[in-house]
Amino acid sequence: MLRIEDTDRERYKPEAAEALMADLRWVGLDWHEGPEQGGPGGPYYQYERSHIYAAYYHQLEQSANAYPCFCSEKELEMARRAQRAAGKPPRYPGTCARLSAQEVERKRAEGKPETLRFRVPPGEEISFVDAVHGEQRFRTDDLGDFIIRRADGTAAYLFTNSVDDALMGITDVLRGDDHLTNTPRQLLILRALDLPAPRYAHMGLILGDDSAPLSKRNGSRSVADLEQSGYLPEAVANYLARIGHVYEQGEQLLDLDELAAGFDPSRLSTAPSRFDPNHLLHWQELAVQAASPLRLRAWMGIDALTPPGYADELVSAIRANVRFPEEARDWAKRVFGPPPELDDKAHKALVEAGEGFFAAAADCAEQGYNRYQGLTAAIKEQTGAKGKALFMPLRAALTGRCSGPELQPLVDLMGGERVVERLRRAAQVAAEDHGQREE
Repeated sequence: MLRIEDTDRERYKPEAAEALMADLRWVGLDWHEGPEQGGPGGPYYQYERSHIYAAYYHQLEQSANAYPCFCSEKELEMARRAQRAAGKPPRYPGTCARLSAQEVERKRAEGKPETLRFRVPPGEEISFVDAVHGEQRFRTDDLGDFIIRRADGTAAYLFTNSVDDALMGITDVLRGDDHLTNTPRQLLILRALDLPAPRYAHMGLILGDDSAPLSKRNGSRSVADLEQSGYLPEAVANYLARIGHVYEQGEQLLDLDELAAGFDPSRLSTAPSRFDPNHLLHWQELAVQAASPLRLRAWMGIDALTPPGYADELVSAIRANVRFPEEARDWAKRVFGPPPELDDKAHKALVEAGEGFFAAAADCAEQGYNRYQGLTAAIKEQTGAKGKALFMPLRAALTGRCSGPELQPLVDLMGGERVVERLRRAAQVAAEDHGQREE
């Protein structure tokens, strides 16, 4: 079920909710109940549930479990400073908890902004079993009365989620451990309203390299950014499923059903986890290798860069060496385009092999030895070069790089004219470098 928590109207942006749903769909996490799907628990935008919350607010006020608060932010900050100075944790001092009905009406008549606070019972202990952290105990005297309705009339997170979890049949709540201390407050709300409580599990937060919570500043990227960069959804899903959680299958790529079946709260870590971009790349590599050729061809976007009928062969030739579409398109250009630009290592390999090596190689190719096996055998016979001295300069001349996919299928895809053109270009580069050194 998908629920959009949009009661904070100052921060809510409709486009953010649309982006969230698009991200979920891309990863493959389609919802059975929620926005655009409907269901028995709706509405699924919390702002549209204001009438539901209003009824429960009234119930809490009638039972004296909630009361109006007229304290200004300045007054609250002064109280917090005084508590800190006294070595006490800051919490609401209960200033408005004992206002008479007449005082409440007078403050309302004066137009003072009004929030609604939940009245926390004193002298109690709230306990629950967290699926990750085990038994948890909180003293109500340490909590303080908390806001459940803001001054603008909108519902606060603690209240809306408690009520909606109960009304929508949520059985388990898994969230970051920064919400652990919210749980006793939510349990108090549910008890006061005689609503069922879910089971809670709180896992460690995801941190960046600087040990701060993950954000754009320390490496976080949106799901849309990952999609646009060429990450496959199953790579992202497998990585996210393993942040702070261990699977029995280890590093095996799993589909969403397998990820769900293998999830176990007891395998969640209580410690924070670090975002590791290299680990994400690992899952991307596995996802690319597991994808079908037809899917990879569309993902790579190479059809416009390859002659008709050659795209599938190119996919097979390069799939083990590419992680992103731009890498695949680069290889398509290197194979089927004009002679590729030489990187520094490739240029050095050409110079070291010398003009004579490439002139002989070009002659072999022009004589019809332009398939890989025949070409390398002919060059070896003509020049005596073998091993690395044969294959490295040949790779450098034909692809512009000294590393990459297996050379044999690339050469066979290039065709004779391109092979000859690139070998002649290599001979020229080697000759020019030799001439410059003599000068």
